[in-house]
Amino acid sequence: METFETLVRAEFAPKNTYLNTASTGLMPARTVEAMRTAVESAAAGQPTDMFADVEAARASFARLTGVPVRRVAAGASVAVYTGLIAASLPQGAEVVTAEADFSSVVNPFHMRRDLTVRTVPLERIAESVRPGTALVAVSAAQSADGRIADLPAIRAAASAHGARTYVDASQATGWLPIDADAYDFVAAVAFKWLVCPRGVAFLVVPEDLGGLTPLFAGWVAGEEPWDSCYGPVAELARSARRFDESPALFSYAGARHSLALLEELGLEHVRAHDLALADRFRAGLRELDVAPVPAPGSPIVSMPGLGLRQPELSRAGVEVSDRAGNLRVAFHLYNTPADVDRVLDVLSG
Repeated sequence: METFETLVRAEFAPKNTYLNTASTGLMPARTVEAMRTAVESAAAGQPTDMFADVEAARASFARLTGVPVRRVAAGASVAVYTGLIAASLPQGAEVVTAEADFSSVVNPFHMRRDLTVRTVPLERIAESVRPGTALVAVSAAQSADGRIADLPAIRAAASAHGARTYVDASQATGWLPIDADAYDFVAAVAFKWLVCPRGVAFLVVPEDLGGLTPLFAGWVAGEEPWDSCYGPVAELARSARRFDESPALFSYAGARHSLALLEELGLEHVRAHDLALADRFRAGLRELDVAPVPAPGSPIVSMPGLGLRQPELSRAGVEVSDRAGNLRVAFHLYNTPADVDRVLDVLSG
């Protein structure tokens, strides 16, 4: 019988101490093999049905985030979907965002010069929602330091004032259970904690489609895509598929297998594993008299002022990130206590 550990070890074999999932997740062996098969089949003139892979990946993401598959659009970029939401807002609408949030979730709103974008500290998002706020846009977990937004409080404040909510879950889906049904819009790239190839992203929309205009709709957004290849699309998909981007098919050929693996493992088990390692690391930092950014319940640990040590760690075979001057370490399902001890050993040197 396969256990969490045996299943993970069968799928991942990093050659170094890889603690950089917050930048890019490692792909499982099954994903690599599926992509190899898809590429070789295409080269031989016998391509696999990669559109079926898109639908399998969409369905898997829907199950992982607790929404019906009809509410999930498949694309490649959070920034594109943020732009779609920004374009839907009326002139003068107010958007509340968090200070220093990832640019893909905030910049498209700033590109609309006729919007009012109010930026506040992450901890003050909920209290900053007010009458007239149209949208609250925030990352579930901050890229730079792993701090987790108080999503229930944000949701309650938005509901009280009639505002919509937009959550970028790119640094959360894959370890933090996200109830996407609780928010109007949820977007996520899949190449981080969902261990998919680059080129895969999803957008969850409300049942009423959120008032979005499918500005970039092409043939894949048609209710009958293969009947929508020429001229204006006669009928857009009646589901969130109307917001699909033309998919990076080879990436989706692999993504369906990465997402299936996470379903097999169970996000609750992944989360427990990741947080146990992060807690072990934080305890080790205390012994080194290093104070990380407070981010309880997050597998991302960020150490202010230590970003300059990233090259040294890389030379020692420990892959981490320098983000905004912070040394950022991220623990995921393929990491072990030995990885924690290794990075602590290098930091103590």
